[in-house]
Amino acid sequence: MDTTLRADRRYPLTPHVLPNGLRVLVAPAHDAEVVAVTVAYDVGSRSEPRGFSGFAHLFEHLMFQGSVNLPRGAHAHYVQSCGGVFNGTTHLDYTEYYQVLPSSGLEHAVFLEADRMRAPALTAASLANQIDVVAEEITGAIISRPYGGFPWLQLAPLVFDTFENAHNGYGAIDELRTATTDQAQAFFSRYYAPGNAVLCLAGDVSAERGIELAERYFADIPGRPVPSRPVIAEPDLTAERRSSFVDPLAPLPVFASAWRVPDPAADLRGYLAYLVLCLLLTDTALGRLTRRLVRRDRWVSSVDCSLGLTGEVFGVRDPTCLVLTASPAPGGPGTDAILHAIDEETARLAAEGPEPAELTAATRTISAQLVRTLDGLAGRARHLAVFELQHGGAELINELGPLARAVTSADVQAAAATLRPQRRATVELHPGAAR
Repeated sequence: MDTTLRADRRYPLTPHVLPNGLRVLVAPAHDAEVVAVTVAYDVGSRSEPRGFSGFAHLFEHLMFQGSVNLPRGAHAHYVQSCGGVFNGTTHLDYTEYYQVLPSSGLEHAVFLEADRMRAPALTAASLANQIDVVAEEITGAIISRPYGGFPWLQLAPLVFDTFENAHNGYGAIDELRTATTDQAQAFFSRYYAPGNAVLCLAGDVSAERGIELAERYFADIPGRPVPSRPVIAEPDLTAERRSSFVDPLAPLPVFASAWRVPDPAADLRGYLAYLVLCLLLTDTALGRLTRRLVRRDRWVSSVDCSLGLTGEVFGVRDPTCLVLTASPAPGGPGTDAILHAIDEETARLAAEGPEPAELTAATRTISAQLVRTLDGLAGRARHLAVFELQHGGAELINELGPLARAVTSADVQAAAATLRPQRRATVELHPGAAR
């Protein structure tokens, strides 16, 4: 199979805007009788009010608690009775709700998303219940789990200074317990307006049918003013930052370093150069750090590089970071020596650039990853909606493969040259009981 041709596959797309401002995307694909229905709202943890860390995450839970028309559990019942699956996720810059189901259930799914966009049931009982659910989630996923929330929760306040970028978006239990239904209603009215959302229908649906369903179920939802995006820009680091903490539950040490990278929306090609750089540093087959630190010197048991503090490569706005994590091996030289070796390898890439075969392998790997992501209906619908929200055009996903393969050696050299110690924030996690 020619993965280059597959990566250049262009997914058909029909955009439409309703009078209330809702953006509609229909991406037909009749390979199977399956559809994905996604609604993405332009609100995430970087939009939540100071003093209510985790409110966007809490609100995602509230959106599953029924509406003025349907009781709690009805959404899940209808989707699952069709043989489908559903979920919702909160990110730094957006919140999404999706379902994947047989195309015979498409109209049900469109109705359900419109129903909760119109009027979710924001009651005192559902609020109290979901605060408890989120508190249990935080306890299970972070407080009571080794390496819980690492490195996002520890790196964010080190590499960033503003509340919007630095706070715990997963949620602070004590702050969430002060939330009221009035605050929940105000959050809904502000951020869950039709004009602040994108509806994407992907799969076994024609453009005409998708637009007709969107018009039928969403058009009568009253439009509301779209909120301005939060001001989240802040200066880059000019001096290295370091911190450390003890995780009583962790059996082994780990550290993570972050460097700021270009704005994914304003400079996508420059941003993609860092994605290539990540592969050249830590990919299993290609990674220079993997070969040196894991296989040759055995200073670390693992090393990994990714874009985004939360692993969100394309669904994040500026400012964002390249994040490198490493697990020092027992008896090894320690973090300082490992960081020095990382600096040596990035400086070598900045000076010499990658070998042509390395670069080709890295860009082809990215193309293959995009094929896997976008050929799945759920991933395609999600990326279409996110690119519409954050890049101003969903059709840009059709350019990702060619853009990745257009990254040059000079682009990689320029990216590697920015990974300097004075632009770096590093947090170390030490195992053992807290003292």
